[in-house]
Amino acid sequence: MTRLLSLVFLLPFSFFLSPWAMTAGDKKDDGWVPIFNGKDLKGWKTDPGDQLEKSWYVKDGILYSKGKAASHIFSPRDDYQNFHYRIEVKISDKGNSGQYFRTKYGPGYPKGYEAQINSNFPDPQKTGSLYNFVKITEMLVPPDTWFTQEVIANGNHIQIFVNGKKTADFKDEKNTHTRGHFAIQQHGPAKGGPDVVVALKKIEVKELPPSK
Repeated sequence: MTRLLSLVFLLPFSFFLSPWAMTAGDKKDDGWVPIFNGKDLKGWKTDPGDQLEKSWYVKDGILYSKGKAASHIFSPRDDYQNFHYRIEVKISDKGNSGQYFRTKYGPGYPKGYEAQINSNFPDPQKTGSLYNFVKITEMLVPPDTWFTQEVIANGNHIQIFVNGKKTADFKDEKNTHTRGHFAIQQHGPAKGGPDVVVALKKIEVKELPPSK
């Protein structure tokens, strides 16, 4: 009887558990797999020569960047091919970032595709752009505002969505990048501008069947 009563009292509280109670890599019922656990950056790494704790940190379940230097944080796995990849993110005023995919690990700017994150940084390619392939020049999301950006990459067909609105639909006939890491960018500040701050609540993926 005592055991039964304990279960009765515990059950209601289970509905209030944080979604980050799952560890990174656990598969949800709907197929989504979180690759950021909301607690730490276990498995993630920054570009060579950078130290993780200098550029990126987790506070209250949110991943932040800091500092003036450009920095990139790479997913533990490097073999993502076809997928639905989404993040919940916000970018600071005059800040610049990017949601990279199928990218190689290495120094400098990652060699892979980039879904741009930029509200009002002085770069004409704004949030929702597939950098250097599909250019969005209007501000879709104001700075310091949470939004969801999604990438669907299936073979050479790439789509980007911002808050559910499709902003890019592109077929790369050259198959420029076919597999690799996910990465998040902290861009350096504009000349005379404030430090860039990127914040992320979620990073998750739903993998699709591999290309033939």
